[in-house]
Amino acid sequence: MRSYDSYKTIAVERRGSILTIILDRPEAYNAVNAVLHEELSRIFVDVRRDVDAKVVVLTGRGKAFCGGGDIDWMQDAIDDPVSFEQTAREAKEIVFSQLDLDKPLICRLNGHAAGLGASLALLCDVIIAQENARIGDPHVSVGLVAGDGGALIWPQILGYAKAKKFLFTGDMINAVEAERIGLITDVVKPEELDAAVDALADRLASAPTKALNWTKVTANLPLKAIFHSHFDAGIAYEQMSNLSNDHQEAVNAFREKRSPVFSGT
Repeated sequence: MRSYDSYKTIAVERRGSILTIILDRPEAYNAVNAVLHEELSRIFVDVRRDVDAKVVVLTGRGKAFCGGGDIDWMQDAIDDPVSFEQTAREAKEIVFSQLDLDKPLICRLNGHAAGLGASLALLCDVIIAQENARIGDPHVSVGLVAGDGGALIWPQILGYAKAKKFLFTGDMINAVEAERIGLITDVVKPEELDAAVDALADRLASAPTKALNWTKVTANLPLKAIFHSHFDAGIAYEQMSNLSNDHQEAVNAFREKRSPVFSGT
């Protein structure tokens, strides 16, 4: 049985052959900092190698699923742009290890998912959300390109017209509306979330493993081809936008609790 004790910002729980990955920074709404980002680049590889796990659930600790990028980490990347090279490598590892995971991956959307958090959710196979959750990608709103997955996965699910509207505006979508437009799979009342996730996980755990896993692999082939062809460009543009004055202004405005004033530079 594989051990996950080395992880600091991710907790892992087992229930029979069902493995639950928990983003574990509840005090920061599970916002992604340098440590969590690095651990996300490894966790799906470890889970894929875990022979005791048949079904995987991804969720967040506390009120949020994942609040996106940690604001202090964003400032660190502005102050030390070279560090974004490591972030870019890890971003690629996160996306491709998630897509390469051949086991069913259920997102238990326990709360808000923003930015990278939204991408983590949308790259799951099934998303079951509690009705108060919201999902959106505000990269542009903070002066960054949605290059770590959002600009590619949103159009594949919604189509280009709707996806670009949400990517351009960064608007957060409530779970009921997200289910209506086909962005997520199911919506339940908060008190019904665990039962809904457990029921599906149990059903998939009892399904023919090879047929289930290889169906997922086949379904993901076109998506992987798109990411392999275009992800490097997206993350390169995001790395360039990290150097912009508008991104610094967005970070300053967030810290000062005011609206940003963008210059277009």
